[in-house]
Amino acid sequence: MRLPPNRFTAQPEQPVVEKTVPETDKEAGLVTEQNPISDSESADVDAISADAQAGVQKIEAVTKVWSKNHLIAAYVFIWVIYFVDAMQQGTSTLLTPYVTSAFAEHSLTATTGVMSSIIGGVSKLTLAKILDVWGRPQGFMLTMLLMTLGLVMMAACNNVETYAAAQVFYWVGYNGISYTISVFIADTSALKNRGLMLGFLSSPYIATVWITGPISQSLISGIGFRWGFGIFAIITPLMCLPLFFLFTWNQRKAKKMGVLVPRNSGRTLLQSIKYYFWEFDVICLLLISGGFALFLLPFSIYSYQKYGWRDPLTICFIIFGGLMLIAAAVWEKYFAPVKFMPWELLTDRTVVGACVLSAVLFVEYYIWTAYFSSWLQVVMNLNLTQTGYISQIYSIGSCFFSIIVGVVVRWSGRFKWITLYFGVPVTILSIGLLIHFREPGTHLGWIIMCEILYAFAGGACVICEQLAVMAAAAHQHVAVVLAVEGMFSSVGGAIGLSIAGAIWTGLFPVKLAEYLPEESQANLTSIYGDLVTQLSYPVGSPTRDAIIRAYGDAQKWMFVAATTITIIGLVAVMFWRDIKVKDFKQVKGRVI
Repeated sequence: MRLPPNRFTAQPEQPVVEKTVPETDKEAGLVTEQNPISDSESADVDAISADAQAGVQKIEAVTKVWSKNHLIAAYVFIWVIYFVDAMQQGTSTLLTPYVTSAFAEHSLTATTGVMSSIIGGVSKLTLAKILDVWGRPQGFMLTMLLMTLGLVMMAACNNVETYAAAQVFYWVGYNGISYTISVFIADTSALKNRGLMLGFLSSPYIATVWITGPISQSLISGIGFRWGFGIFAIITPLMCLPLFFLFTWNQRKAKKMGVLVPRNSGRTLLQSIKYYFWEFDVICLLLISGGFALFLLPFSIYSYQKYGWRDPLTICFIIFGGLMLIAAAVWEKYFAPVKFMPWELLTDRTVVGACVLSAVLFVEYYIWTAYFSSWLQVVMNLNLTQTGYISQIYSIGSCFFSIIVGVVVRWSGRFKWITLYFGVPVTILSIGLLIHFREPGTHLGWIIMCEILYAFAGGACVICEQLAVMAAAAHQHVAVVLAVEGMFSSVGGAIGLSIAGAIWTGLFPVKLAEYLPEESQANLTSIYGDLVTQLSYPVGSPTRDAIIRAYGDAQKWMFVAATTITIIGLVAVMFWRDIKVKDFKQVKGRVI
């Protein structure tokens, strides 16, 4: 991605000094090393922001009136939510190949996630406005309902199309809950402690790695994948509601104490509809979501068209998708009455660089992991429980190491050097090693070693990229910059899934037809489309050996693509400003 020029590029890094923030930059919400919000800035620095949107004012009022016990309780509730979500998401990942295989469409494993990733990412832009305009509790409740609806639909699906639609609702809700909680952490923690809190609250993934594999295995062997989704459809609301009620109770307390003064817009219903239509920038959202969907889907489904890449439908999708994305950029630049955030932030090199890194990390991750759990079962001959353990190494390693990264950031006050000299280079190294170790006959220990290296690097990258976008913005724009970063992540995931789907559908069936013995050629379609059929052939048989060779060839190019793309992330980090987070007072009230 080409980084736009900005006013920071030609300026040398300056030491942080305490000074009054110029009014123009205050309005823009831009926080820089030359322009920090310091503790001694003014006497009323802890007052509720008069020019902030209603949702920001509400959360600032909550942090002013709630007790220390309520602050602790909120983080306990969040930890429990993360635990349930981690367990559910790990289980869902392992069950997806069996859901698509149940309808003889194993090759669509990656495709089912493309639309959900795109819409899940773009929806964060709308959710950011809901959080800022209406309030944090309202956005949190909405995402919880959408996630529950998605789980119910997945439990009741009868074909891949319904499952893909359910994935959209689920991922909009899941990403929304995770995003809302990230905003809440930003609202209630000092910037120097934020990396540590983000790392601590992701620690449930360390425990769930040992749970999801056995759960998935028992579901497949027993009551089936439907009840796997159905159980979590019941548990999820029960775990989320306590945090919602804690939010709303303290918000009402702030109103009773007079800290938060209710607003009366005086608008009619029609005026409100018009107001929110422009406030949420609906036109831009439709153009972005439609553009990405049309542009990326052909990479996964082209092999199902009569003429492949030359098919008129494939060509039209790519052309119209690209035109819609161009139209979205033009609309946002020249015509949108209300923009999501100031142009200074959109062109800030730290924000842009962090967003590019976020997208790159998700692109490479989904390229090589889309069929990785299937590869572990077919090539390495692992059962579902063992596959779950290997697949979840990233979760346990990244979450453990993110706590260490948070401590280091709190101690040093800086985060750029961690990403530049450790996070991204080790990510490239670990994926590059898998180009060789993905070959049939490799000892499982080498795979585990690469996964551990990758996990530690990922923990560093994810924490630091989020700190980068938050450190560059004032509090009233934190939700928006996190939404933009989240959109880049989700779109990156969709691109990764699309590339994985294109490599798989374009290479795997060709190699399968080339390697399969004569007696198995008649079963080519069922072998290609069903993981269970692939596993039914015993290890050492000519057919299983042919399947393993085809997997190895397909995975090779997935790892090559992932390694190459990650280099872009290293360049993006070089553009970050070396911000010292110890010198900022970004949030107000009782915080960690």
